[in-house]
Amino acid sequence: MPITTLSSREFNQDASRAKKAAMEGPVFITDRGRPAHVLLSIEDHRRLAGGEMNLAEALAQSGAPDFEFTLPRAGRLVRPADIA
Repeated sequence: MPITTLSSREFNQDASRAKKAAMEGPVFITDRGRPAHVLLSIEDHRRLAGGEMNLAEALAQSGAPDFEFTLPRAGRLVRPADIA
């Protein structure tokens, strides 16, 4: 897996090059010669993050804050059946 390094200036001038390089491996973006950011393909990010999480898994996380959630009323979203 090749690693590409671009300066912030190079990244700003040619973002499409950075995106293409990220499909092959991580792209390090430097500020004043020091690594500051990493650009990854979404597949690499998901692999590193442990995959996608569904709603039930997100809500079941330990330490996740409680929040209020009110389902909107269906009201006008439901049409009566046309039986005629």
